[in-house]
Amino acid sequence: MADILVTGGTGQVGTYLRAHAWPDGVHVAAPGRDALDLAKPSSIAACVASRPWAAIINCGAFTAVDRCESEIVAAWQANALGPAALAEASNRAKIPLIHVSTDYVFDGAKTQPYAETDPVGPLGVYGASKEGGEQAVRSGNPRHVIVRTAWVLSPHGHNFVKTMLRMGAERPKLRVVDDQLGSPTHARDLAQALAKIALGQIADADCPAGTFHFTNAGSVTWHGLATEIFRLVAAAGRPVPDVEAIPTSEYPLPARRPANSRLALDKIRQDYAIEPRPWQAAIHDIVAELLA
Repeated sequence: MADILVTGGTGQVGTYLRAHAWPDGVHVAAPGRDALDLAKPSSIAACVASRPWAAIINCGAFTAVDRCESEIVAAWQANALGPAALAEASNRAKIPLIHVSTDYVFDGAKTQPYAETDPVGPLGVYGASKEGGEQAVRSGNPRHVIVRTAWVLSPHGHNFVKTMLRMGAERPKLRVVDDQLGSPTHARDLAQALAKIALGQIADADCPAGTFHFTNAGSVTWHGLATEIFRLVAAAGRPVPDVEAIPTSEYPLPARRPANSRLALDKIRQDYAIEPRPWQAAIHDIVAELLA
């Protein structure tokens, strides 16, 4: 019998972790904020101490990137102090902590995909607070796995695909940034990777730990992603808007975005035998489900 504690259970990734086909005897609990609030270390300690968990998967975070620029304390509480409390509590319980982080810890200036060992350089509050969370997890619990991801999408929650479909149904023309490059990630695929890592950590204390990257394979710009989304919509016989490519400078936002969000995937392939599928297949699944 193994109980796994999941934070952020109502988010995109948490939704799929709750629905995942876990092996017999493995159960997932995803308490609400009334029972586990990442901004309240005391609630974290109480929840972790409430039963003998086998592992913790932390998907909870303050992910509203632009709001983080004006809600700095809230961002650091959820993204850095919350993980610090989880690391302390999980270390005390002698269980592994699997923690989800982000491409935003990098500045995006590199021309190649970022390796796990590349220097970090966040451009704003969100990235800085998530980097703070990484440091808290590394220093707080030796049995940790940090999984950086990027451009998380799904039929659930708020994300780029759902925004494009909504706006595309309302407007004849959309303007989408074409100078930011990254790798879309289906939340379901990320959840499956996290589940495999968690089960490995539970089964073997010597299972590979440290920092890993996971996205779907391949890369595209936001404009290229929007074009692919509407290609699928058109193939379903529905009307689509024109999609104009624009530079980031023509779409100013409070938080700066990394121009390059690509993450190298070699380490997770090697250590966990996880082979990410192409982003195009992931987007196909998401759009098909939303159109259905």
